[in-house]
Amino acid sequence: MQLDYKKLSNKVLEISKEAGLEILKIYNNADLGITYKDDDSPLTLADKASNDIIEKGLKELTPSIPILSEEGKNIDFNNRKEWNIFWLIDPLDGTKEFIKKNGEFTVNIALIHHNLPVLGVIFVPATQDLYFATKHIGSYKKTNVSFEINSIDNLLLSSIKLPSKRISDQYVIVGSRSHMSVETEEFFKKAKEDYGEVEILSIGSSLKLCMVAEGRAHAYPRYAPTMEWDTAAGHAIIKYAGFEINQYNTEDEVIYNKKDLLNPWFLVR
Repeated sequence: MQLDYKKLSNKVLEISKEAGLEILKIYNNADLGITYKDDDSPLTLADKASNDIIEKGLKELTPSIPILSEEGKNIDFNNRKEWNIFWLIDPLDGTKEFIKKNGEFTVNIALIHHNLPVLGVIFVPATQDLYFATKHIGSYKKTNVSFEINSIDNLLLSSIKLPSKRISDQYVIVGSRSHMSVETEEFFKKAKEDYGEVEILSIGSSLKLCMVAEGRAHAYPRYAPTMEWDTAAGHAIIKYAGFEINQYNTEDEVIYNKKDLLNPWFLVR
């Protein structure tokens, strides 16, 4: 299947923004409609509303390309293993951050081809910042997207190509507020031995991946559980900004559409 990733991006960016604005409507209400899944992780009205918008938009855009999301994770692997191209989405990444109302949540949409991302979009509803990347155009950030996205070419002209800057005085590591393992602490210790002064930043959702892609952080060790939909869009933005997301203690790139949708531990740098 021959696809024009650039042309696809134009519509996917608009879908992500539409989903993000719907999330914001719910975010600004008192009742977030919080329920809990079997694993005790939270689910809100915003997760469901965003998922509906994204799936509807993608089905209209590419009817023949299947969709895998957190909401549809029970698709049998015997079916999935035949997919050489599919959409992988997280309609609301950072549900806990959404509930805390700290703004650190995102809409994530990725296109996976032969187990690797070829297109990724991350929209940040609270700031209306937009990160996007494809195999052929690289990675970009557009701040405060307050207009209709009707031309990818015009958007590229007004966006920042990533990485935009690199912190040089201190080695900066980005981490998770809620996931700290012994191996992560060892990574911090080793970095201090290698680089001296080390700054550790904490932020929620896929924004951690975006910080490395922007050049605001040098590394993101994730030695704790994540799922494929948590990382796919950010992986594209990392990859096409010139960085790597490798499996723990290897040079092997993280891949997608495995039988087990749990990611291996990984290091972004």
